Amino acid sequence: MKFCCHLDSASLQEYMETVFGMSYVVSNVTKMHGGAQKVVYKVDCTNGFSSALYVWDLTMNYFKEEIENNNINAKSFGSDLFELNNRYFIEHSIRTPALYDLNKERDRYTFDYGLVEYVAGQKAEAYFNHTDSGVKERVFQQLGEMITDMHANERKIYGKPNHNEKNTGPCHLIQLENAKLQLSYAAGHIGGIREKQNKLLDTLYELESRIEPRNEYGFIHGELGPDHILVNDRLEPYLIDIEGAEFFDIEHEHSFLEFRFGDFYSYLKNDHLDRNRMLFYRLHHHISLISGGLKLLYRGYPNRQFAKDLTDHHYRCVLQFIES
Repeated sequence: MKFCCHLDSASLQEYMETVFGMSYVVSNVTKMHGGAQKVVYKVDCTNGFSSALYVWDLTMNYFKEEIENNNINAKSFGSDLFELNNRYFIEHSIRTPALYDLNKERDRYTFDYGLVEYVAGQKAEAYFNHTDSGVKERVFQQLGEMITDMHANERKIYGKPNHNEKNTGPCHLIQLENAKLQLSYAAGHIGGIREKQNKLLDTLYELESRIEPRNEYGFIHGELGPDHILVNDRLEPYLIDIEGAEFFDIEHEHSFLEFRFGDFYSYLKNDHLDRNRMLFYRLHHHISLISGGLKLLYRGYPNRQFAKDLTDHHYRCVLQFIES
C-alpha cells in the first residue's frame, strides 16, 4: 500500500517495525495541519496504535532563508533542538508528547525524522467556545499551573538548556535587533509601516531604555499560542512545537500569551512581571508577526488567507500601540 509521505511505504514500514516491533503494520498515513517549520503525519497501524511522524525538511520550511543565515529562526528549527527540549520537558514534568525515536542518519533521506507520541484530542483554542464552563475552567486552570511551573525553572544565564557559557549582553537586546530586522522587511512591503518606521524605531528604543538589568531567567516555550497546545481526552494539556524553548525573560512569553489567549489569559497571568519588559516584547511580537505573515504570504504558504489575516491584524495592533 502506498502513502503520501516523506518516507516511501517500505521505509516507513521498516522504521515502524524497528522502533515498535513486527506487529505494527501501517494501515494509513495522514498529513496533519502542521506549522511553518516542520511536517507532521499521523501514522495508523492495523493493531489500533497511532503515532506521529515528525519531519524536519528544510526545503519545506517557509523560513529557510532566515535559518540558512543563522538568524533568530534558527533557534526554533531542527531535530537536535526538539530532542534537547523534549528531554528537558520530560525530566521537569512539563507535559509534552514523548519522543519514541529520532533518525538523524541521513543515509536514505536528506532530512531528519522521528516518531513521537500521538495525542488524540483538540488544540486549546477549541475550548475557547466550549459550552461547558466547568470543562473550560479545568483546561485553562491546568494550563496556567503548567506554565507557572515551567517558568519557575530558573537559572542565571539565558539560552538553550545545554548552553552554559556566560551571556555577552541582556537577552532583550537580541529581540531589539530582531525587531529592527523584521521592521525593515515589513517596511519594504507595507506603505503604512514605511511611513511609521522611524516612529516605531523610536518607540522600540524608548521602551528598551526603560528596562532594568536582570540575571535570572525562566524556562519558556517561546511561541506558546493556543495552537501549540493539545488537550487530550482527559482534558490534560500537552505543549507541542517545542524547538524554540529556552531560558529567557518570562515577559517574552507572557506578552505573547496575553494577546493570543485574550480573556482566557486571566488563567495564565503572573502578577509579578516587569511592565517595561511586557510593553517592549509586545511591540516586538507585533512587528515580528507582521513580517512573518508577509513571508508566509509571499513564499507559498497554502493558507494564504491565514497569512494575510495575520499580517493585517498585527499591522493594526502596531498602529494602535504607537498611537496609545
